[in-house]
Amino acid sequence: MQSVGKPSGSADPKRHLWVLGLIAPASALLPSQLVLHTGAAVFWWIGPIIVLAIIPVLDWVVGEDGSNPRDEDYELLSNDRYYRWCTYLFLPIQLIGLIIAAYMWAGDELSVLDKLGLAATLGFVSGIGINAAHELGHRVEHLERWLAKIALAQSGYGHFFVEHNRGHHVRVATPDDPASARMGESLWEFLPRSVAGGFRSALALEKERLARKGLPWWTVHNHVLQAWSMTLGLFGALIAAFGIAVLPWLLLQAAIGAALLETVNYVEHYGLLRERRPNGSWARCSPRDSWNSDRLVTNIFLFHLQRHSDHHANPGRRYQTLRSSDQAPQLPAGYASMIVFAAIPPLWRSIMDHRVLAHYDGDITRANIQPRKRTRILASYRATA
Repeated sequence: MQSVGKPSGSADPKRHLWVLGLIAPASALLPSQLVLHTGAAVFWWIGPIIVLAIIPVLDWVVGEDGSNPRDEDYELLSNDRYYRWCTYLFLPIQLIGLIIAAYMWAGDELSVLDKLGLAATLGFVSGIGINAAHELGHRVEHLERWLAKIALAQSGYGHFFVEHNRGHHVRVATPDDPASARMGESLWEFLPRSVAGGFRSALALEKERLARKGLPWWTVHNHVLQAWSMTLGLFGALIAAFGIAVLPWLLLQAAIGAALLETVNYVEHYGLLRERRPNGSWARCSPRDSWNSDRLVTNIFLFHLQRHSDHHANPGRRYQTLRSSDQAPQLPAGYASMIVFAAIPPLWRSIMDHRVLAHYDGDITRANIQPRKRTRILASYRATA
């Protein structure tokens, strides 16, 4: 893989920056203190403010990352437990923030608007928590796989543990993958397709796995049920502690978290399609099958999620060892900016469709196109060719 930029002379020039990734769950701890000391109710919305405004600006100001780990440092970085603790610590901070929020939702001190802002903040933390679960869920260590399920409890999206690892990574950048967006498909069309498709896929994949082991669906060994049980336990404990009034807010923040995850999915593979082998099967996933961005700030904030091409080509690599590649198609901005663009379909298509076309050297037939729009899209590009 050809690296972007010059390799660093040290093992990881970003080593001491990774703890800043904990700002995401810590944002759930900030609203009450910021409002208390400033009197500004807008800080109940600090989660969306950070993700949708502050990080995009910092991405633009700070610019590209440009550092890749060296081959000789790979084992050193992989085995350094400092990086694991940066993800482990995400969980207790995340859960403490949720407990504080539930206490506030249960009281009468906040207005409905303020509670909505707090739910949005917790929802963004929940969505980014799915990213932490994503990193932990790819590991072979039992502890980290259990921690992944715990991280998913707040969002109620525990089936992601099964679908992402055994579904998405197998079918990515093909029409069979519900989490791979198609060219011409808006975010608002994609979201219900991906949510429903991922849910069905997780159930089918886990049922097949259990059947191979001779186990029924209702077993303690069911990964989907394990993860969902953690959500039921967490929400049940919060309801027992603070009352049923917190339930709508718990459900709202979970829905926001899931929507944030799926929006990132939309950005990561929009319009990309793997090549076919002569026998008709899909070629192995390559760095060309995921959109990348190497903006430094979002790289830190999302534990290198933006180096998505290397992640799909080498899913066993830990986040600190992921590399940026010249082979990967590059987004014009960081993921934080792109999810804002994705919410406005005409803006998104004006930014991304010509990039999909350029990625395939002008041959739009090589893209993953929305089936019901395929004829119109092909005709449009042929007319302008």
